[in-house]
Amino acid sequence: MAYLLGIDIGTTGARALLVNERGTVVAGATEEYPLYTPQPLWAEQDPRDWWQATVNSVRRVLSAAGVRPDEIKGVGLTGQMHGVVLLDEKHEVLRPSLIWCDQRSQAQCDWITARVGAARLIELTCNPALTGFSAPKLLWVRDNEPAVFSKARKFLLPKDYIRFKLTGEFASEVSDASGTSLFDVRNRRWSDEVLQDLGIDRSMLPEVYESPVVSGRVSGEAAQLTGLPEGLPVVGGGGDQAAGAVGNGVVEPGIVSSTIGSSGVVFAFTEQPSLDPKGRMQTFCHAVPGKWHVMGVTQGAGLSLRWFRDHCGGPEMLVGMSAGIDPYELLTQEAARAEPGCEGLLFLPYLMGERAPHLDPNAKGVFFGLTGRHGRAHVIRAILEGVAYSLRDSMEIIQKEMNIPVTQVRASGGGGRSALWRQIQADIFQTEIVTINSTEGPSYGAALLAAVGAGFYHTVEEACHAAIRIVERTEPIAENMSLYEEYYGIYRDLYPALKPSFDKVTQIVTQH
Repeated sequence: MAYLLGIDIGTTGARALLVNERGTVVAGATEEYPLYTPQPLWAEQDPRDWWQATVNSVRRVLSAAGVRPDEIKGVGLTGQMHGVVLLDEKHEVLRPSLIWCDQRSQAQCDWITARVGAARLIELTCNPALTGFSAPKLLWVRDNEPAVFSKARKFLLPKDYIRFKLTGEFASEVSDASGTSLFDVRNRRWSDEVLQDLGIDRSMLPEVYESPVVSGRVSGEAAQLTGLPEGLPVVGGGGDQAAGAVGNGVVEPGIVSSTIGSSGVVFAFTEQPSLDPKGRMQTFCHAVPGKWHVMGVTQGAGLSLRWFRDHCGGPEMLVGMSAGIDPYELLTQEAARAEPGCEGLLFLPYLMGERAPHLDPNAKGVFFGLTGRHGRAHVIRAILEGVAYSLRDSMEIIQKEMNIPVTQVRASGGGGRSALWRQIQADIFQTEIVTINSTEGPSYGAALLAAVGAGFYHTVEEACHAAIRIVERTEPIAENMSLYEEYYGIYRDLYPALKPSFDKVTQIVTQH
């Protein structure tokens, strides 16, 4: 039997997943690492933590599976998008990575927009400049840490730093590169015009491949550290959303995914680049060669539930540790005790600012409608519902404004594993939610991409059709749909009413 390995550099940890050539999951292992928020709006991680977690998770999964190294035939990489890793001339990390949810670079976004021109930037890159994207972060370092930037010789995205550590190659692929604000998404290559306008040296950027294409091979040093065989091919892989879409079979028109990880994403396949003229939805290259996708992002989806777990979920953490139960499962069990709508308690999941549909780094998390009747169950359920309301914002734009067909919604991530969260999504989206035979998402998609690169399948579509099937369907409940429709209108009214206050709070915090 032959095996493929998918490696996912997530926001909370590195996931190594081993699947066989038929796409059956054999074993998986995750190693967590910290997230640092040294100032408001900042979010950083140490790339060296990613690499150590990768080494540990790969060794663990190989041990758990009991397979010989020579039975592994390919590696696919995926991970959080947009993060900025800077290496010096000796290829050492210069500073912690500014990751996707870092919001400090609004001034750089404004400068990019003025420098390139708002319309021209969207024409060249298919997207506006956003604080979540890479180029504004890169320029923030140039503007605020010139001594660091002067030493920078290479810029890599998170998963591509792991590629470098595995293979010694500086490479990326089209889906992840699409989220840098430096990439010509229509033509699937770096934009010379944008690089020139921003004064970024092309030599800093890696070569770009299509996602199933072999981009390097495991080096002798990496083989010793990980237990993988030297010379093992490593394919381009994909950004977490594109790889997750492959892992969910979102590789043909009409199929849309709703993924709740640290962020939340509504992802729709398109045959051609499809643009939101207001820039609320992002248009990127898909991990399927020659195809594209549109997605709307909620910055603080699962991150909101993790925030509650870390700061208010002490009982669940203790019980979970002693009983071997996932604390998130205990939290959702408690949330299920609250009625749909939480008796008027609403949550805005803007803990890290927001992308879709507001494009506002100053947006803040809010509990609205809190009364003396509300308890922990209401608060937890309000978080689950607030994330679903935010994802519906993206679904509305994709269907009703961009006219992209939606025939099926596939749930994945934490929102796909939780029966309660699936039901909430079905009720708020007012559509059936389905799940597939794998809940792994990005790491599974990365492994399928490796299977294509290793020659087990001719195309990504063929791999998905062979490996993926629907296993569960969740129908919306009519009375919940009508109740949520009323509350969704209130949810939609809250952001514009609070935006001036969000801006004022940000101003006060940053001044002091």
